Amino acid sequence: MVKIFIQSLLIGYSGAVMPGSLLTYTLERSMQVGVKAGFLVSIGHTLLELLLVMLIFFGFGPYLSTNLAQISIGLLGGMVLFCLGGGMVKESRGGEVGLRPSTAAKTKTGSMLLCGALISVANPYFSLWWAVVGLGLVMQAFNRFGLVGVTLFYLGHIFADFSWYLFVSWLISKTRTFISGKVYRFVLLFLGLCLIGFGAGFFVHALRLIGPLSISGQT
Repeated sequence: MVKIFIQSLLIGYSGAVMPGSLLTYTLERSMQVGVKAGFLVSIGHTLLELLLVMLIFFGFGPYLSTNLAQISIGLLGGMVLFCLGGGMVKESRGGEVGLRPSTAAKTKTGSMLLCGALISVANPYFSLWWAVVGLGLVMQAFNRFGLVGVTLFYLGHIFADFSWYLFVSWLISKTRTFISGKVYRFVLLFLGLCLIGFGAGFFVHALRLIGPLSISGQT
């Protein structure tokens, strides 16, 4: 059983440390509120993963990998990231953006938790990974140790997420006091553009899938 936990932990780290929209959002929020951001984003992300594990366990895994599901997720996800990225860009262009306590106070707990889940589900590769790789790992754990195995797999996976994002948030919180307002606005602009870029990538992914889908519908 320990092997399942360690395997899940290592696989979780391999995905968590990769640059992406969730890490970008975590960096931006951490500059405002510190470690709290990493904790809340991780909760939103892991609650979504719990839902996916349950869906996969009850047989819905293959449906998440269909072209229709990936197109829907890609288009909706692209819009979510465009909105979030556009908001960051707009905020960076404001004259009073800074790392002040009053700014941090405006960042609501619920919004970060919700965004942690929304940004995760917005990524078509996230659901595809769970539908293909996650499905195999969940069923492997269940076949060996039943629900205990699935629980250990989930705990190992979310431990990787929590430890990584908390570390990133802690690191940012230790350095944010040394960042000037001008530098912060530049970083905010850069991160916002990154999210817009990720959103564009999701749109492209969806459009590529629409092509084969429309062709098959005509034949």
